[in-house]
Parts: sequence; structure tokens; C-alpha cells
Amino acid sequence: MELYLIQIKNAIVETTEQNMEAITKTDFNFEGQKSVYHGKVRDVYNINDDLMVMIVSDRISAFDVVLPEGIPYKGQVLNQLAAKFLKETEDIVPNWVISTPDPNVTIGHNCTPYRVEMVIRGYLTGHAWRTYKSGERMLCGVQMPDGMKEHQKFPEPILTPSTKEDEGHDEDISREEIIAQGIVAEAEYIKLEEYTRAIFQRGTEIAAKQGLILVDTKYEFGKKDEKIYLIDEIHTPDSSRYFYSEGYQERQDNDEPQKQLSKEFVREWLMAGGFQGKEGQKIPEMTPEFVGSVTERYIELYEKVSGKGFNKDASANVMVRINNNVSAFLKEYYS
Repeated sequence: MELYLIQIKNAIVETTEQNMEAITKTDFNFEGQKSVYHGKVRDVYNINDDLMVMIVSDRISAFDVVLPEGIPYKGQVLNQLAAKFLKETEDIVPNWVISTPDPNVTIGHNCTPYRVEMVIRGYLTGHAWRTYKSGERMLCGVQMPDGMKEHQKFPEPILTPSTKEDEGHDEDISREEIIAQGIVAEAEYIKLEEYTRAIFQRGTEIAAKQGLILVDTKYEFGKKDEKIYLIDEIHTPDSSRYFYSEGYQERQDNDEPQKQLSKEFVREWLMAGGFQGKEGQKIPEMTPEFVGSVTERYIELYEKVSGKGFNKDASANVMVRINNNVSAFLKEYYS
């Protein structure tokens, strides 16, 4: 299967001979636009210092590095899952969302983000396991029990926050350091912890209904008019890791790998190819077959987590669709 690049107005999309498109770059100019921030995955447009238009691209990152190929439909998966979970947790904490006028777009309040990501872990997996395996028992100021093995459930979920960096690697940081350095005021940080635990519990309950275990995830918060909002996205495969409930304990007892739905398999593929985001390391070739397999994993997670089939958007020109849908919303919102 050959991979082609198509340059069109407002974007670069990658397309295969199967006519699947991947949004890898956007460059819109919406009415009232003040600025644009291109993140690792999301492009955020500031409208009148009042609204944020968040376009979820098909870029994929791992080890804080954006990989060279986009993953078709990944952005649609992330945006639609996030919309679902934000709606299902809005009774716990207000969130930034006003509308999702397009499969790849969410529009909401322009909040000032806290400079920390609230990472919460229910199981000894991923970064926590790599730290544990190295002999360390302290992670972000939290003591992990001795005698645990990979993928084992913690007695209670642990909070392991990280700094939120515009560029480069996010860094582990402790609760005490966050407060001492004035990154977040103590009273507000306590509130962020409370929200994090409550949202994680809700996510755990929702996942259980679909035969899944919410293993770990991260949340981001912001402020507007002195009010705390849950921002960005939640419980998607980019921010969260899921195990299948069925067979979990049997696999643990037999020291077998857990069957999981997350992008950890991408990290593992990169590590097997000698890449962990360190200087001098080269990203392995992302063949069309590999890219297609990643798309299917994202769609599998969408359908498993949501309990619904995934409808691939069939627009002939994705960027024209996005521009039209966003412009129509903004015109009505400010009329």
C-alpha cells in the first residue's frame, strides 16, 4: 500500500490508496482569531480571548516526540470519546466544552491552564513499572509498596503529577514541590486532587460496564473568571490505559502480559526498534501496514469503550468540512 502526500489549503493530509486521510497540520484563519498554538496532537485557536477552538489532529506522539506519520481517524476517535466522557463527568467538575460542531473539533471556554498534569494510577504499569523495575520505590513523592509485580493493582490509586511543558519532556514532580515552588496554590491543588480522584472513580465505573479496567490516566485543569474547569480531553487512548477485565487475574497469576487498549503498544514498538525519545535515537520506519494497524487499534478502543460502532467520516475534503463547521458555529455564537 503506497503512501502519498497531498497539499491542500489550510492543511497537510496524508492519504493512502484506500483514500484514508490523516490530518497532520492545520493553518486556519477563523473570524476573531487572535493566535494559534500547535501542540503535539491538538491545534488550539484563540478566538477573541474568549473561546478556544481545539482541532484534534491525527498526529501521534510517544516519549514526548511527534512521530513522522499521522494515524487516519485517530483525531476523530479522540475527539468523540473525549466529548462523551466530559459529558458524563460534568456533575463532578465543570468542563470547558461548549460545543463539538465537527468530528475533529471541540469549542469551549478559553481557560488559563494549570502548569501541571494530574496523573493518577490504579495499577503498576508503564512509567510506574519502569521506575519500580529499576529498584526505585518513590514516584513523585509517593511510596510504592514492596513485593508488587507488573500490572498489579495498587491498594489505592496514587497521584503522580508531572509538569506541563510546551516543548520537550514533561517531568515528574511531587505534591510538595508543586506547592513549594508556587506552581499551584495549596488550596487549589487540594481541590485538583479531589477532582482527579472523583473523575477517575467515575471513569473506572464507566469502563467496568464495558468489561474494561481503567488502569491509569491524566487530567488537565484550567481557570476562567476564578472558576476551575476540567479542560483538554479525558479517558481517550492518548491519555489513558485500559486492560480487558476478562482474564485479567488469570493473566496476572500466570505472569502473562495483560491485554490492553492504549497506545502503550506504540511505545513498545518504538522501544523494540531502539527508540525512547533520547538524543541520537532514530524512529523506526512507520510502514503503511503499521499505520493501518494503529488506526484499527484506536477504532477498537472507541468501540469497546463507548459500546458503539465507529462511523468513519467520509468527507471528500476534511479541512473544508472543519472550516465550514467551525465558521458556522462562531457566526451563530457571536450573532
